Amino acid sequence: MSNAQHLIIPYAHAPGLAVGPGTAAGELPTLRRLLTRLQPGPLLAGEAQDLSPPHERALAQALGLPVADGAIPWAAWERAQSGQAPGDEAWAWITPCHWHVARDHILMHPIDTLQLDETASRTLLAAIAPYFQEDGITLDFVAPTRWLARGAVFRDLTCASLDRVVGRHVDDWLPRAAAARPLRRLQQEMQMLLYTHPVNEAREAAGLSPINSFWVSGAGALDAVPATTSPVQVDERLRPCALANHADEWAAQWRALDTQVLPGLLAALDAEHPIALTLCGERHARTWATPSPRGWQRVIRLLRPPSVVKALEAL
Repeated sequence: MSNAQHLIIPYAHAPGLAVGPGTAAGELPTLRRLLTRLQPGPLLAGEAQDLSPPHERALAQALGLPVADGAIPWAAWERAQSGQAPGDEAWAWITPCHWHVARDHILMHPIDTLQLDETASRTLLAAIAPYFQEDGITLDFVAPTRWLARGAVFRDLTCASLDRVVGRHVDDWLPRAAAARPLRRLQQEMQMLLYTHPVNEAREAAGLSPINSFWVSGAGALDAVPATTSPVQVDERLRPCALANHADEWAAQWRALDTQVLPGLLAALDAEHPIALTLCGERHARTWATPSPRGWQRVIRLLRPPSVVKALEAL
């Protein structure tokens, strides 16, 4: 099924978000029809403590990228997708962020709430880049909350996805390996450097959280860019409300998926085009795909339609 249309849905289920019978997330008729007609594949199993969440592992698998936990080279791969060869160098994403320091823990604020504009981001980047350069790390601006880093330190570095640390205790996800020591030192230095930076003084005067640290993700080198023939789409509309634990909004977005997106997969299936649907949770992911042409299997699924609630809760 190399040419199958493939849709990946992150946070199809998340802890604390109800999907029981009678809930809005449990009433998804299009999803139910798809699960009835598609063949479930094996569980892509994991743990809530994994550095790479299920949707990143599922996407990496679909793209032919390495799937080692915390070592999926997203920065190198996205550089290749932009038409720039990553070569044999190691790359990573650097995300400027705000760490809220409480008495006994540190929390990372959601990145999409920072309201960091390009001018402020470039100014901060110019201020910290020389310190990174001293450790052999080159930084380039890509977007206000995404800087591209290049350096040998990222070659064997395992690091947690932003989705793992946002809204959680930062200390639980900091890399502990010896390779990460320069980055941990830089994080400490940046906290002191940025404390009284004019950009942050202006942000605080405007009621915005200061940028006082950074996060490293997507690190690694890419020996060869995989050739992908299957179109893979990731619909992330469930992500922000799941990370913020907004159950009502999450359920509303699931209804939107069921009425606006999933009918397209159903139409492709009706037209006898191969399709694949991957649902991802906090720990696991599972892919449902166009079944082999053995009629008795389809009859069994039609006679015993799968439960949407059980399918989501298993993730």
